[in-house]
Amino acid sequence: MYLSSKRQGIRFSHQVGISLLEVMIAIFITAIGVLGAAAMQLSALKYTDSSRLTSQASFIVYDVIDRIRANADPAQLVQYEIANLDSAPSAANSVLTTDLIDFATAVATLPDGAGSIDVNGSQVTVEVNWSEGRAGGADDEGNVERGELVVTSQVSIDSLAAAP
Repeated sequence: MYLSSKRQGIRFSHQVGISLLEVMIAIFITAIGVLGAAAMQLSALKYTDSSRLTSQASFIVYDVIDRIRANADPAQLVQYEIANLDSAPSAANSVLTTDLIDFATAVATLPDGAGSIDVNGSQVTVEVNWSEGRAGGADDEGNVERGELVVTSQVSIDSLAAAP
């Protein structure tokens, strides 16, 4: 009987620490999985923010193009041209100046937002860009990545082209 209990004691002594090792490996694998899920969540948040800014810029650009199209008097069209947000009017005294002020105000809501409107005949090009620092990070030279949306549209029919 003494011999049998001694064998059991030896068998148990060889397995001491095996359970601890299994638990440590399980915790390590779980930690890697949790870190992977956290990294995916962080990437999803970054790209969601980038997508939100692109959508917002798209709404701004198409809004100003629709406003220009609604007020597309060929003689007045060239007055919509602005090189940057600083050249937007400061006081609204007409539909045109209200449109430009609203455009500049909306672009300014984008992070480090910038924009311009170029008029070439009845063709209008609206450009909006913004900082993608949160989502895009920086390029190789350390410059913050910028998002950009450029839309060119025909906004009116030229008076000469409309004549029979």
